[in-house]
Amino acid sequence: MSDGETNQLKKTLGFTVALTTIIGMVVGSGIFFKPYAIFNATGGAPGLGMLAWVVAAILSLAGALTAAEVAGMIPKTGGMVTYIHDIYGPKLGFMTGWVDSTLYQTGSTAAIAVVFGVQGASLLGFPSDNYWPKVLLAIGTTGFLAFMNNLGSRTSGIIQNIATVGKLVPLVTIIAVSFVKGTGNDVLTPLLGPDLNPGKAFSLALLAALFAFDGWMGVGMIAGEMKNPGKDLPKALILGISVVAFIYIVMNVAYLWVMPADQLMLTETPAADVSKILFGQKGGQFVSIGILISVFGGLNGYVFTAARSTFTLAQSDRIPFSHVLKKVNKNGVPSNATWFVFIVSSLYCLTGKYDLLTDLSTFMIWNFYILTFYGVIKLRKTQPDAVRPYKVPLYPFIPIVAILGGAAVVISTIITQFTYAMAGIIIMLLGLPVYNYYEKKDKHNKDDKAGDIA
Repeated sequence: MSDGETNQLKKTLGFTVALTTIIGMVVGSGIFFKPYAIFNATGGAPGLGMLAWVVAAILSLAGALTAAEVAGMIPKTGGMVTYIHDIYGPKLGFMTGWVDSTLYQTGSTAAIAVVFGVQGASLLGFPSDNYWPKVLLAIGTTGFLAFMNNLGSRTSGIIQNIATVGKLVPLVTIIAVSFVKGTGNDVLTPLLGPDLNPGKAFSLALLAALFAFDGWMGVGMIAGEMKNPGKDLPKALILGISVVAFIYIVMNVAYLWVMPADQLMLTETPAADVSKILFGQKGGQFVSIGILISVFGGLNGYVFTAARSTFTLAQSDRIPFSHVLKKVNKNGVPSNATWFVFIVSSLYCLTGKYDLLTDLSTFMIWNFYILTFYGVIKLRKTQPDAVRPYKVPLYPFIPIVAILGGAAVVISTIITQFTYAMAGIIIMLLGLPVYNYYEKKDKHNKDDKAGDIA
């Protein structure tokens, strides 16, 4: 290991960076792009679409309230990977890290990068069907953020703070002007479009909405770099997801106030189209820039936390090139893990498939969310006297809501999107032979050492 390199992360981050990381990661592409998928799923009917946003907010808040207790008890870098490892053992911990590193974090990073590429290429005047400009812009931006993140966690925090403040400007502008200049379309009726299965429609809409809310668990990845994680991390989770829920619901009402749901279902860029109605062509360009800032912040957050997930997994010495991926550079950053995230995300970027990547990522990660939520109940029984800087309110009601809601998401996705679900499960199961190989290797090495001693 070169001079200045260690395997310890610097504790430099406070409550503000944790809060803005949550808001920055969650308020990214979803609020600007997922209304299309949601109202498409409901057949252009606003009622079920708005219900999906509300239910997604409730599930996310219940999940954040529940996960915050685990985050306070286990304030270590690695977030959910570390939580599940400590609660359920090394095999499930490894599988969590495997899915997180190979699919969820990297796939979500790629999806957000693709959206950035689409919006950026459009703003630069490239046709929407031109493949390479958007893909190259997506990969190039991810590489730039990987480089910036390797300069230190404080540098990434500064980017996150600026992007979070910047993205709120177009959001607030659209919300304020929509209610003044909008025509006041129905926001709750009709409930569902004609000839649609309500269960399938709601499942698809909810999955899309949950991706828009996703990202809040990622802040646990930086717990080891926070100065006071036991106190600041739960507060950041609760306040962050509450702010996001309020923004999302009000933003969707604003959309519907200007454009009816049967028109929103036809456009993949509802925010830009609504702004064109409100402000004209230049207003649409203004919002496109705001969207780019928002997506940029979300992409930065994912690059930042995805590297910590890979770093944590590498510390177990159970994946190829662990000795390389677990190195920390002179700036206290897992630089090799950051470049790993860039490489894998770039491969996903080549698909150019935003919705495929988001649906697959959301489905897979909620399987592990459920394990984290149940972990609160398990730890209450096995470690009743452990120090808990924060306790989930209304226990066990809120954890049960989070668990049942997550189970409904997973089961309904298997039913309605079987192919995507099976693809995710196959990627997850590929981690088992990797784990078993290193498990046998460790056992063999221990036996050899025992023989040498004898």
